Amino acid sequence: MMEQFDKGYFFTDIGALEVAGTERGIVSVRFVENVDTGAACTTSVVQQCITELSQYFGGRRTTFSVRLNPGGTEFRRRVWHVLRNIPFGLTKSYRDVAVAIDRPTSARPVGGAVGHNPIAIIVPCHRVIGSDGSLTGYAGGLDRKRWLLEHERRVLATRG
Repeated sequence: MMEQFDKGYFFTDIGALEVAGTERGIVSVRFVENVDTGAACTTSVVQQCITELSQYFGGRRTTFSVRLNPGGTEFRRRVWHVLRNIPFGLTKSYRDVAVAIDRPTSARPVGGAVGHNPIAIIVPCHRVIGSDGSLTGYAGGLDRKRWLLEHERRVLATRG
């Protein structure tokens, strides 16, 4: 029997997020221009993910507990694991991430892995910036990256 693949949507101030997964975990969270109006969103993991994203965007959640199942190569999974450990509201450089996986000269391959992160926000690739502090590429666009970083700073500021 094949595992049920499900998707649902969450609408934010910066666009629609498509959440896809199975009971084993979330496969992807990505910004989309078009939504599948036939999506049923019956999988509890997808529903949990949408609830957690709603809490994040509402300023009530700074960490995620939903199960993830992103696929990817071992190298990419190691990079994504490091991204999940970047604290809410903080940033790290590509070089910082490379050092964290014991590959200090691999900032470019790390950048490739960050760019192929299939699970936006929950695996917070928006928290990775250039070593000079510049906002560098983001699959969802630099305006969204800037918004997410500012959102996290606002949430932290209101918590004192």
